Amino acid sequence: MILAGAQIVDEQSVAYRPEMSGTVRPSASPSNAPIPVSPQGPQGLKQTVAKIPKRDPVDIHFSNITCTVSLGINKGQKQILHGVHGRLRPRQLIAIMGPSGAGKSTLLDVLSGYRISGVGGAVFINGRGRVLKRFKRMSCYIQQDDRLQGLLTVGENMMLAADLKLPTKLDKYEKGEVIEDILTNLGLYEHMNTSAAQLSGGQRKRLSIALELINNPLIMFLDEPTTGLDSSSCSNVVELCRSLAHQGRTIVCTVHQPSASLFALFDHVYVLAAGSCLYQGTTANLVPYLQQAGLPCPMYHNPADYIIELACGEYGEDKIDYLTNKAENGRDLSWFEEPEEIPSMEALRKQYPLSVLKEQDSGPAGEETSQSNQTSVLIKRGFMKAKRDSTMTHLRLVVNVVVGIMLGSLFIKAGNEGSRVIENYNLLFAILMHHMMSPMMLTILTFPSEMSILIKEHFNRWYSLGSYYISITLVDLPISIVSCLVFSIIVYTMSSQPLDVVRFLMFFAISLYTVLVAQSFGLMIGAVFNVVNGTFLGPALSVPMMMFAGFGVTLRDLPPYLYWGSYVSYLRYGLEGLIGAIYGLERPTLDCNQAKYCHYRYPRTFLKEVAMSPDMFWWDVLALTVFVFVLRTTAFLLLKWKLNAVR
Repeated sequence: MILAGAQIVDEQSVAYRPEMSGTVRPSASPSNAPIPVSPQGPQGLKQTVAKIPKRDPVDIHFSNITCTVSLGINKGQKQILHGVHGRLRPRQLIAIMGPSGAGKSTLLDVLSGYRISGVGGAVFINGRGRVLKRFKRMSCYIQQDDRLQGLLTVGENMMLAADLKLPTKLDKYEKGEVIEDILTNLGLYEHMNTSAAQLSGGQRKRLSIALELINNPLIMFLDEPTTGLDSSSCSNVVELCRSLAHQGRTIVCTVHQPSASLFALFDHVYVLAAGSCLYQGTTANLVPYLQQAGLPCPMYHNPADYIIELACGEYGEDKIDYLTNKAENGRDLSWFEEPEEIPSMEALRKQYPLSVLKEQDSGPAGEETSQSNQTSVLIKRGFMKAKRDSTMTHLRLVVNVVVGIMLGSLFIKAGNEGSRVIENYNLLFAILMHHMMSPMMLTILTFPSEMSILIKEHFNRWYSLGSYYISITLVDLPISIVSCLVFSIIVYTMSSQPLDVVRFLMFFAISLYTVLVAQSFGLMIGAVFNVVNGTFLGPALSVPMMMFAGFGVTLRDLPPYLYWGSYVSYLRYGLEGLIGAIYGLERPTLDCNQAKYCHYRYPRTFLKEVAMSPDMFWWDVLALTVFVFVLRTTAFLLLKWKLNAVR
């Protein structure tokens, strides 16, 4: 054992003595070496996912990759990647390294197909131009932040993912066998009943990998898989990735600055600096490469630290240009293990003819589950989450009960009293305010948190956007109905509204429609904006809705040039519908027990005063139905646009 920086590493790792630096040493663990199977965890992941069709390994070649991003309005553009080239060989664990801002994550985004705007160059799969739709069937992208369903247990997350990703012809026992194998080998089986939110950082990272392993992808991209983990967890995650790669997968990770022992676990390394390639080849060949370049790694210095220092320009900017030229910006393959045996593009095309690709295409296409299955699984997941989510379910119901009691107490017995018609009118508008603000703000606050999970799962082809959107609509509907019904019963009875089943059903229908429209409005805002911007924009856009509703300023008093606003305010139709339910249907004269004179004792007098017809109820229902349909459709289109815009 020798000392490398502050790390104690084995002599077979990456600490080199000067007399050895001129020799190209083979990798400490060649890719074709047998991987020992260990029952203890990810050290030796065995091939047990036998139910899933096996496919040929993937050799990735990328050429002249450029990426330009916009800096904002009138701020121009910035080029992140400068025509880099490279080769990602199968059965290898590959690290993309470089300092902050070097373009590591951007290159990973481009290679995975996650980023498509502002990208130039070409990516080849087994010698042929990449077809992105087919490529996404065989690959997955695990991003830096672990995007998991925290309310579900490890076992539930895995089973739901299996239901979404595995063929429906497999029964629950066959799917359970696949899940059991994966969790056992990843050291997560004993945490089967632990919620994802309670897992440690390393366990969450392993669960993220386990979820994608269900359909056995050939290519895996991981963005900073070791970030935020302790040294032991880092080693476990990287050893797991190494074992998976040696089974026949192509696994690419971005790594910022690994320790010497961690660096030694990678088979290949691709070094970036300011969007250009300084080196690509085996980890063992990095020190000889630097020695040949006249930039020898200091004795007992971690080569990973040294190449990052060079890439940062600590030894001069000219060294970056020199190494970029020496590596030919990624074209040089001479520092690979046995470079003379690397097949050319032509040889790969002969090895994998189009007939083979046709068979491979038919396999994944047959595995994809139907949209109806996706919707049913997502609905099941949605109800499981709703049952455990204190905000979306329990707190929502409690708020409706509390607010209902407060409003009922404030306007107690106002519904049948002729001298309190204006008070009852204020109550109806307050009910609309509650039905508008609570659902809208709840959706704005919670939906953006779902966006990150949606982006990951949709990109990795777990389900279609349509299935997801239908599921969230159907899952929320029973909760909305129950909450609105409880609130309506409390307010309606405490305020002594007319005890008529038809009137109550009309009252409840308008209330529920208002809730659905407000949710659709919040969904539309939450699909585009983050929480901060959404919480500002939601109330701001609600003010015109209240202004044109006919409360405070009656519809007849609106200026002609502003009257159009009453047609686009859903609160106008909600208020008109509630008034029609309470004071329409030829309601008889009201009691006048609390005053000598009741100006609005006759309901028609009040209806004439507020300029609302009692016979417009069904038109109000139709208008609110149109609002729900239009806003929900708009929210879906905006959500689809947002998913494409982030790429």
